[in-house]
Amino acid sequence: MRRMLVAALAALAAAIGSAPVATAADGWQPIGSDRARPLDESQGLASVERGGTVTFRYTGVGTIDPALAAQGWNHIGDPGAGGGYYVEPYQRDDRGAKLYRVEAPDGTRADYRHRLEPWEAPNNSFAAVAPGTRWLVTGEWGTMDRLLVLPMPGVAMTDPNADLPLASAIRLDRPVRDVQGCDFVTATRLLCSSDDPDGSLFGTTKPLLQVDLSAPVGDGDVTGTVVSLGQLPLQSACSGEFEAEGIDYDERDGTLRVVVLSPGVCLAIDSKTWRLRRG
Repeated sequence: MRRMLVAALAALAAAIGSAPVATAADGWQPIGSDRARPLDESQGLASVERGGTVTFRYTGVGTIDPALAAQGWNHIGDPGAGGGYYVEPYQRDDRGAKLYRVEAPDGTRADYRHRLEPWEAPNNSFAAVAPGTRWLVTGEWGTMDRLLVLPMPGVAMTDPNADLPLASAIRLDRPVRDVQGCDFVTATRLLCSSDDPDGSLFGTTKPLLQVDLSAPVGDGDVTGTVVSLGQLPLQSACSGEFEAEGIDYDERDGTLRVVVLSPGVCLAIDSKTWRLRRG
């Protein structure tokens, strides 16, 4: 163990001095950051408002319920919240279903399963509760031209034993890659964090994306116009490949929070939840 620690510290020391500096996505300025723990704060976050009090709920491999893990649900994505409800998206390695664990405003929980469409990717990257709490937007991994819309479990769909059906889709006007999280700013605007490592779609890696909808989501498809607002903040004592994770928009004060994991041995040292505000 000591030998491993010495090697890790040596690698860290060698990396310091060549670290990239924080950048600002267009119009969104970093106002600070908090350390993100890799075990339980590495996948995303949601601001949950109940009774006038807001709490921030993070997800990571350490937050997976052992009972769900025993059933094969081995990945948790970026959670969402709205109207006092809190939603965690889960996936497993087979193509059986996706799972959404919903916590109601009174603290009770229920698990809802969505059976995959034949064309649907099994990844369950995020959950975004639409204003009005009637619909849930969710996303897949890879290069996609859509986001998926489900009835909000626990509100529009209240039977956990029934399949949570696909309601509609947001048809994007251009493809996106590796979207890790989205959150609603208004009923017709989403902000999304992309972990795109290539940069060919929008001219930069790890972009912050804005998706403007032709109408609020519902049981019919809508169009989403996608623009890049620039690269998310990347800052670490180590150089290498960062990983953009989940996102949350706090409508109380307009603060955007995005989890960005540091490369290499700095993963456990200086991964961050960035706080940004519109300039």
